[in-house]
Amino acid sequence: MFRRDIEIKKIVIATGRTDMRKGIDGLVSVIRLKYFMDPLEVGTIFLFCGRRKNKIKCLAFEGDGFSLSVKRVTDGSFSWPKNEDEAMKITWEQYDRLVTGFSIESTIKSH
Repeated sequence: MFRRDIEIKKIVIATGRTDMRKGIDGLVSVIRLKYFMDPLEVGTIFLFCGRRKNKIKCLAFEGDGFSLSVKRVTDGSFSWPKNEDEAMKITWEQYDRLVTGFSIESTIKSH
């Protein structure tokens, strides 16, 4: 469980597929070596999704250690961005859309 006294300032998703067998140490390595980001940044959560897109892992450093949580849907899948080589900062609104099964991109087109 995430500590309630830590303010989440940034949400970062690792676009593309992540090997969901990875635990905390493996995901920390992905953040450092693939995306060149600091996994020890308090207030940042990192989200990962696997090939089947039915599970999201959320990793956060809380100052005294890491928390790792998993959300797995029993029916359907997450609409996860496919670009393999980037980490993308998203808003709370995009996060809410993502975890409720919608795309993080708006589907309304302007003319």
